[in-house]
Amino acid sequence: MHDMEARVLDALDEAETVTLLAETVRVPSITGTDAESDLQHDFARMLTEAGMDVDVWKLDLAELTARPGFPGTEAPRTEGYGVVAVTTGAEGPPALALQGHVDVVPTGDLAKWEGSDPFAARITGDVLHGRGACDMKAGLVANLAVARAVAKAGVRLARPLAVHCVISEEDGGLGAFATLDRGHTAEAAVITEPTSGSVITANAGALTFRLEIAGRAAHGATRYEGVNAVEVFWPVFEAIRRLEAARNRDVPEIFGGNPMPYPIEIGTVRAGDWSSSVPDLLVAEGRLGVRLDEDPATARAAFEEAVASVADPWLREHPPVVTWPGGQFASGRLPAGHALLDEVGRAVADVTGARPARTAAPYGSDLRLYAAAGIPTLHYGPGDVRYAHAPREQVSLAELRDVTRALALLVVRRCGAY
Repeated sequence: MHDMEARVLDALDEAETVTLLAETVRVPSITGTDAESDLQHDFARMLTEAGMDVDVWKLDLAELTARPGFPGTEAPRTEGYGVVAVTTGAEGPPALALQGHVDVVPTGDLAKWEGSDPFAARITGDVLHGRGACDMKAGLVANLAVARAVAKAGVRLARPLAVHCVISEEDGGLGAFATLDRGHTAEAAVITEPTSGSVITANAGALTFRLEIAGRAAHGATRYEGVNAVEVFWPVFEAIRRLEAARNRDVPEIFGGNPMPYPIEIGTVRAGDWSSSVPDLLVAEGRLGVRLDEDPATARAAFEEAVASVADPWLREHPPVVTWPGGQFASGRLPAGHALLDEVGRAVADVTGARPARTAAPYGSDLRLYAAAGIPTLHYGPGDVRYAHAPREQVSLAELRDVTRALALLVVRRCGAY
């Protein structure tokens, strides 16, 4: 480890990083809310204080929605901001971008949270609990901590480092889409999503679908005069489960034994409007897993064909309506043999003593947008995704420390320092 690396590592302030994580978790930045914008401005200020050149802009939501490749959204949104910071003093495109999203998913039933406050940032031993702790405010804070350490150490980077803070990852990727549309780029990117010590080099995709199943209304006392949309839906659900099984028969080795990297799940079901009436409409929404390298249009066609194939006389006369609202995540992957994988692996090994495993994730992320823009990208960040989106969300502070140190080494080595 040369002097520049040691200086940056010595400049990392672990206690300050934990304090910042707690403060960040306490901002209830649920996707689409005002707090999401508030946190973007907080990070813009802190990155400016770290001596970086910061671009903050208000997103033109209507214009972005009309753009080719718009990734879709699910949460109501009246505004959004982009934040990109780049180190000064070096010419050319950034050698590396560290990227993270500020938005978190809703809390769900508050009674399920210990202490009933998902944003309390409670610390017990080595663990910080709270909504967004691992998905992905720990990764955001790691990115900022590295930028601060470079500045504090007085190290000048030979090639620029960029830090991208984005909104709306949870409901489609609007923030990343807007960042790339604005012209921000890099030679490579690390998205600090939670990876449990592994390096994720590929993501499956996920497409939000909506199903409308028609029935025929009648009084509940004479239900034989009607057609219950809930009953009609059941064979459609069974067809979806058969499609899911077929799409997961040949699992790529990169998924590391995951038996279902391309799940199809029904997330919401709504039917009927009166307890003593036969429901004449069922609306179900869910997500369809997209296979690696699969065109999303092919995945949509397979789903629509499976739904249409149900052999039911009523459905033949009243076919289900399938639409594709909300987030539309394609798959994405790091190009085979790209140097970034080895660079991250060596940095992690120098901190932890072991090379990280390489794997793929069964969920969509901003990786696919960066990859589609020609930016080789992978995931490496603190946290375990099994805790994400759950009332037990948490992150190990020791893991946060190790990831931050590995990222610091990666930045000095990839960008060069003097």
